[in-house]
Amino acid sequence: MSKDELFAWVTDLLAEMFELEKSTLTLQSNLYADLDIDSIDAVDLAVRLKQMTGLRLQPEVFKQIRTIDDVIEALSNLKPE
Repeated sequence: MSKDELFAWVTDLLAEMFELEKSTLTLQSNLYADLDIDSIDAVDLAVRLKQMTGLRLQPEVFKQIRTIDDVIEALSNLKPE
């Protein structure tokens, strides 16, 4: 999947899960400051990403994620285990 496709997929997911307006989401949107996602929401997002991709974000990678672009980078770097 290209990064543009991942962006569309991630923004669709965020809009659905957290009732966000897709048109306001950018690569630089901060999950915590801009989108008001808390730590429990972030865990829910990680679980949902694993369910949908079959791939698990490592905890050390997950802790570094701050923006939508970070989510896309982490997903694009995932390899099947």
